Amino acid sequence: MAKYKWSFANVGGVTRVRIHNAEDIRHLGELDKKMWTVLSCPVNGLEISADSLSLMDLDGDGKLRMKEVIATAEWLCAALKEPKSLFEQKDEIALDNIADAAILAVAKKIAGKKKSIALADVQAVIDAVTIEEQPIPAAPLEADVIAAYKAKSAEYAAYFEQEKLQKIGLALIPEDAVKPGMKEKDFVAMGAKIAEWEAAKAAAETANADALAAAKAEFMPLRKLLLLHRDFYRLLRNFVTLEDFYDNNDKTIASFQAGTLIIDQRACHLCIRVNDLPKHDTQAPLSGIYLLYCNCESKKLGKSMQIVAAMTQGEIKNLSVGKNAVFYDNEGNDYDATVIKIIDNPISIRQAFWTPYRKFANWVEEKINKSAAEKDAKAFDDMTAKADAAVNKEGGEASKPAFDIAKFAGIFAAIGMALGMIGTALAAVAKGLSGFSWWQLLIVFVCILLVISGPSMVMAWLKLRRRNLAPVLNANGWAVNSDAIISVIFGRTLTEQVAFPLVKAPQLKPGLAAWKKWLIGISVAIVVIGILCVILHLCGFCFCCFCFH
Repeated sequence: MAKYKWSFANVGGVTRVRIHNAEDIRHLGELDKKMWTVLSCPVNGLEISADSLSLMDLDGDGKLRMKEVIATAEWLCAALKEPKSLFEQKDEIALDNIADAAILAVAKKIAGKKKSIALADVQAVIDAVTIEEQPIPAAPLEADVIAAYKAKSAEYAAYFEQEKLQKIGLALIPEDAVKPGMKEKDFVAMGAKIAEWEAAKAAAETANADALAAAKAEFMPLRKLLLLHRDFYRLLRNFVTLEDFYDNNDKTIASFQAGTLIIDQRACHLCIRVNDLPKHDTQAPLSGIYLLYCNCESKKLGKSMQIVAAMTQGEIKNLSVGKNAVFYDNEGNDYDATVIKIIDNPISIRQAFWTPYRKFANWVEEKINKSAAEKDAKAFDDMTAKADAAVNKEGGEASKPAFDIAKFAGIFAAIGMALGMIGTALAAVAKGLSGFSWWQLLIVFVCILLVISGPSMVMAWLKLRRRNLAPVLNANGWAVNSDAIISVIFGRTLTEQVAFPLVKAPQLKPGLAAWKKWLIGISVAIVVIGILCVILHLCGFCFCCFCFH
C-alpha cells in the first residue's frame, strides 16, 4: 500500500502538518508521531466542552494522548459517511451522512420528518427520559435525631468503651466527661437502625441511577457523535497543530486561552489557567516571555482560579506584585485579579533601550533613600542623646562641644579637591570636543548611547527571537513536541495597547513659547551629554580614538 502523502505549512515559524481534508483524518493513525505538535494534554482547564473531552479520554486518567485522538478519529470515520463535515464544527448532522445503522435509527426516531438531527433535540429527549423508580425507604428517625447521632456517635462509643474498662479497673472516666443520655443497648440499636436504612436507601438510589442510565443508553452514541462532530476538528487544530493559536481571525482562540486580562491600559489576550503554580517556577522562565501570574476571584459566581498572562507590548514601570486588575473569561464573566508573581523578560527592544537608565535611576533612588534614612536615624539618635544628657546633667547648662577647625579644614579640602577633579575632567572633555564638528559630536553622543544601551538591546533582541510558549504549556501538564514561537509581530496581536483619539488639552495658563521649550530641551541634552562624557572620561575613555585606555 502506498504511503499517504501529507501536506505541510509554516505555522508560527515552524513547519507543521496540515489537517485540511477528510482523508487526513482517515489516515491520522499513519502520521509520524514525531510530527505531532502535542503528545498529550490535560482534559481539565481547556476551552473545549468537558463532555467532549471526557468522551475522548478513553482510559479516564484525565490526560488526552495521541492514541486516544487516533481512536476517536477512527470511530468518527466509521460513524460518518463523509468526515469532511467535521470541518464545519457544527452540532448538527444530516441524516444521510450517518453511516452507523444503530445511531441512524435513533436519529430518525428523534428527527421525525427533519432531514438532520441537532444536539439540542437529542439532549431534550435524554432529559425527558423517566423510569419507574424504586421507592426510597422512609427514615426510622427524625432528620435532626439522625444528624445528632452521627455527630455524637464516635464520642458516645468511646465513652461506653471507657465505661467497660473502668468496671474491670483498666481505665478511669474523667469527672468532667459528658455522659450519654441513653443506655449503651439503646445507642447500639439506634445505630443499627440508621445503618440499615442508609444501606437500603443507597441500594435504591443506585438501582434507580442504573435503570435511568439504561433507559438513556440508546441515545448516548448519537449524543457522542454530535458532540465530537462539533469539537473534534477544533481539538486537532490545538493538538496535531497549533493553528487556532496562530490564526489571525479575532474569533478564533486556542483551547488553552482562558480569557483576557485588563491591566495598565492594556488587554492581554494570551491568558492560561494555572494548574500547578510550583511547576511554573522551573519551566516558565525558559519561555523568555514577560509573565504575570494572577489570583482571580468572582464572588458573584463563587469561583476562583489562577492564571498566567503574557505581556508582549508596552512598558513595565507600573507592573508590580500586588497590582489589581480585571480578568474576563471567554463567556464574558469578570473576575477580580491580583498580580501575585512576575517573571521578568524583555517585552520589546525599545523597552530594553531604557532598561539601563531605569535600573540606574532605581539604584540612585535606592541609595538616596537609604542614605537619607541612615542620616535621619543618626540625627534622631544624636538629638535624643543630647536631650538625655541635658536632662540627666545635674545643674548647670549642658556643655557644648568645642569647634574643631581641623575637622572642617579637612572637609573643605576634600570638597575643593573633588571640585578640582571635576573641573579638570570637564576641561579635558571640553578640550577634546572642541575640535569636533557638530556631526562628529552627534556621532559621539550616539556612541555613548550604544555603549550604555547596546548590550541590553542585543540581549533583548536575542530573547525576543526565542520567545516560546511551549515551556508555559509544559508547566501546565502538556507534553509539547515542538516550539511555539511568539515573534515580535505576532506578539503585538496578543497584547492590545490603549489608543486614545487626539484631544487638545485645555490651556489653564499660557504655555511657554516654542523657542523657550527648544532652549530648555537643548540645555537638558547638553547637561546629559556633559555628565555622560565626564563619566566616560573618568573611566578612561579617549574621545580622540574612541576607546578605553
